[in-house]
Formats: sequence, C-alpha cells, structure tokens
Amino acid sequence: MKVLLMTLLAILCVNLQVSCQTKSKQADMEKKTVVVYFSATGNTAKAAKALADYVKGDLYAITPLQPYTSADLDWRNDRSRSSIEMNDPASRPAMKGKMDSIGNYDVVFLGYPIWWDLAPRIINTFIESHNLNGKTVIPFATSGSSSITNSEADLKKRYPDIHWKDGKLLNKTNERIFSEWLDVK
Repeated sequence: MKVLLMTLLAILCVNLQVSCQTKSKQADMEKKTVVVYFSATGNTAKAAKALADYVKGDLYAITPLQPYTSADLDWRNDRSRSSIEMNDPASRPAMKGKMDSIGNYDVVFLGYPIWWDLAPRIINTFIESHNLNGKTVIPFATSGSSSITNSEADLKKRYPDIHWKDGKLLNKTNERIFSEWLDVK
C-alpha cells in the first residue's frame, strides 16, 4: 500500500511539473513579440526575417535617415561614416521615423551587424528613442569575424534598466539553431 501511494504521489508530482512547464511555455508563446533589426548590407535582414517566422513575431526595420553607402561602410577608411560614428560613443545617427507600436510588445528581439566589435550606433538611437522598460530584450547579430559577446555586454552596461536575455550570433539560421537557443529562454 505504501509503495502504491508513493508511486501515485510521484506520478502526480511529475504531471504537475509537466503541466506547469507546459503552461509556462504557452504563456511565453502568448507574449506579443517583435523582431527589430538594422541591416546595412542585407545579412542581418535575412536573419531577422527567419527569426520572425520562427517566433511568429512582427518585423520592424530600423532605417537610417541617410542610407549607408559602400563608401560609408569602409571600415579600413578612418574617415568613412561608419568609422567616424563608431569612434564616437556619443554618436546617434538619425532614423527614419519611430516605432509607435513598441508599447504593444512584451518581447523585443534586437538585431544588428557587428561593427568594431559593437552594435552600430543607430542601435543606441533606437533604444534611446523607445521605451523598453518592462520588456524582455534579446539581442542577435551577424558578423564576418566577431562574436556577439562584447556588443551584448556593452548594451547591457549602457542600458542596465532593460530586462536583457542572452543573445546569439546568427550568421546561419535554421530551426535547430533557433530551438536550441530559444527553447531554453
């Protein structure tokens, strides 16, 4: 009798735990999600679109008021626009418009290419122009040679009041990569 009672109790505990985990995942999936991104060459845009499809979220492109040209992006030229911006921590490139609907979202994926081991300064413009208090913000990035580590640490340090979750470098995107990263969030 004692063994039967202990077995039933164990089954009940497992069922309750599975039920709680399922409800937690369902609650996360019910949160309104947006994938916000800046892309100068199209790589981050591709990753953002794939991510938005995976999370069934909306998509919003951060668009600079003045588009970047190839010459602007020449990191070997100290006088290129991107070099000048990245060498000035106070630089805040202007954006076309503002995302008026940011208040409707609980989760914001924030994507960008890595420039000089950091997020481009227009990401700071976006963050400082939008109220992200109370939102979960998850960075993602694309890069030819850098990891996301330094850019993510810099954003978390600059904006400590934001509820950050660990980001990911998304040079490659597929369902397995997304599920390994996000199913543990």
